Amino acid sequence: MTPAVDVVVIGGGQAGLAAGYHLRRLGLDFVILDAQARPGGAWQHVWDSLHLFSPAAYSSLPGRLMPPQQGETYPDAAHVVDYLTDYEKRYDLPVIRPVRVEAVHRDGEFLRVEADADTWRARTVISATGTWWRPFVPAVPGRTEFKGDQLHTVEYRRPADFAGRRVTVVGGGNSGAQIAADLAYDTDLTWVTLREPRYLADDIDGRALFDHATARRRALDEGRTDSGGVASLGDIVAVPPVREARDAGLLKAQPMFERITPAGVAWADGMTSEVDAIIWCTGFRPALSHLAPLGLRGPRGHIATAGTQAIGEPRLHLLGYGDWTGPASATLIGVGRPAREAARAISALLR
Repeated sequence: MTPAVDVVVIGGGQAGLAAGYHLRRLGLDFVILDAQARPGGAWQHVWDSLHLFSPAAYSSLPGRLMPPQQGETYPDAAHVVDYLTDYEKRYDLPVIRPVRVEAVHRDGEFLRVEADADTWRARTVISATGTWWRPFVPAVPGRTEFKGDQLHTVEYRRPADFAGRRVTVVGGGNSGAQIAADLAYDTDLTWVTLREPRYLADDIDGRALFDHATARRRALDEGRTDSGGVASLGDIVAVPPVREARDAGLLKAQPMFERITPAGVAWADGMTSEVDAIIWCTGFRPALSHLAPLGLRGPRGHIATAGTQAIGEPRLHLLGYGDWTGPASATLIGVGRPAREAARAISALLR
């Protein structure tokens, strides 16, 4: 077992690095344990055409503006990986990888962090594992009987892999719309959504979404009426590829099918469609299995928090899982403020 530290940060993606930046500024003794072999978090595993919703200057972690990408208004994922790699090096963050954390236990005055490589004792823990590693696929009748290919967003890479094939994309969020747009030109595409797609206005990007999420949090904190958050504006950011496919009439959503057959999908009205591949763009759940020994999980797999601090275990903070751990905290620009608040709360607790 390694010597005790003030803080163990679990996860070396954008949330973990933002936490590290603020912990370093406060002079705390910490390590960041990252399961990935290289810097970049989930960004190194996304599909080839993925771009940010916001320009580089509005997609930055605390302390270091993301430089613009040559020829791109909205940087691609490779540019984000380069930025995170540089960020980690610039601030000399103590990342240890690859280390896969398996469990966190209470151990007297410490939290014991057990991993495949070693065990750490921490006075406090920040869990920043995100959601990418826990894809969600709904239990649609017949899904296990389908003879074609099934994959989730996390496994999709490029349209060339499906050229000329009959593909059904399931999901009316950003990933569903972007992957459907990616496939609209070279496949026999069916895009399926639970409800009619709701596009945000074409001039809205990540900058406006962050501002809206922050304003909502401020209103709630002040006891004012809930504006409904980003979801009240729509479900899909009309990034250029989505806008182009939509305006060309290539993104026409069908209602959700009722069941899956060995050869395709079937709707409640009896209509059927033969399909070669189904791509599930159906979202994620928080990756929190390592915290199971603490017994904190509540409805929908969430852990009750006050800000980022777990109500049932004040030595634990959760960062980057979505609005329930800070407004827009699952985004590059949004994670900085809750990371700062978590670091300050930890510093106060340790004093």
